[in-house]
Amino acid sequence: RCSCRRSGGGLVETGGSLRLPCVTSGFSLDNYAIGWFRQAPEKERERVSCISSTGSSISYEDSVKGRFTISRDKGKNTVYLQMNSLKPEDTAVYYCAAEPYGLGGLCYSVNYWGKGTQVTVSS
Repeated sequence: RCSCRRSGGGLVETGGSLRLPCVTSGFSLDNYAIGWFRQAPEKERERVSCISSTGSSISYEDSVKGRFTISRDKGKNTVYLQMNSLKPEDTAVYYCAAEPYGLGGLCYSVNYWGKGTQVTVSS
């Protein structure tokens, strides 16, 4: 399962930065792709980024490309989402999720979800 650290979220101003950690337990990062998703009020949940189980394939949603970076630390069993140049439209609850095997780095078939972290970007 995926455990997302609430301490990684928070309130920031436009143009600021946050880093969200997702600590996994009960499985190895070698066996799962890890994705970041977000859901804003009145909007559908959307995929933000994904990193494959090998770490070699990474994808980003177009609206965050060039601003967000996904990475992993195998020693800490943690996947990070570094968010820079934040905009008010980035405000949402962010979730990490795991896809078994997940070689493609797209996270279209995730099975395990974290509890979510609120990110709010003020004007």
